[in-house]
Amino acid sequence: MGMAAASRPPHGSGREAILRAAVQVVADAGLRGLTFRAVGDRAGVNNTLIAHYFGNREALIEAALEWAVDQSVSETHFEDFATSPEEFFRQLMESLTDASELQIYQYEMILEARRRPELRPAIRRLYERYEDVLDRSLQNIGIVVVDDATRRALFGSMDGLVLQRVSGNLTVEEFRDALDRMLGFARLAVQQPPAEG
Repeated sequence: MGMAAASRPPHGSGREAILRAAVQVVADAGLRGLTFRAVGDRAGVNNTLIAHYFGNREALIEAALEWAVDQSVSETHFEDFATSPEEFFRQLMESLTDASELQIYQYEMILEARRRPELRPAIRRLYERYEDVLDRSLQNIGIVVVDDATRRALFGSMDGLVLQRVSGNLTVEEFRDALDRMLGFARLAVQQPPAEG
């Protein structure tokens, strides 16, 4: 088997280290900086291991996007958005401070999908996943009749606020106030019939 095989990390940790490294490389250098060599250097693995797990750069990009969304939902406790707004805010701020590369990677991919239509299905799945988690969170506090347009509007508000926070446009206090207001809008949106016309 040789030296390379002996120094490989175990399956789960090796794959995850590669995905984490891919997200960090793109957050630091953009998608153009994503090479097997750059990811391998960041992850501390050989380029051949990346090829073994993912086959090609496109598969790595999509797997890293799915991983980034999973990590983001998990680390921010997004399902607690409506039931425990303070805890959600604390976890979200911690994630944006300690792991902002998760959001940066997602925004890089969203913008890249404008130039590369083959990424659009993955971006659609990204938004569907977040909207589904938001919907479940709202249902946990009794907001159960949320139509697709309202759900998209609510998540779009949150998405824009996160982008503004990651870019440094909003202070922590401004971000918290806006998230609180968004939850208030969610409550109002299901209590009143939509305006006609």
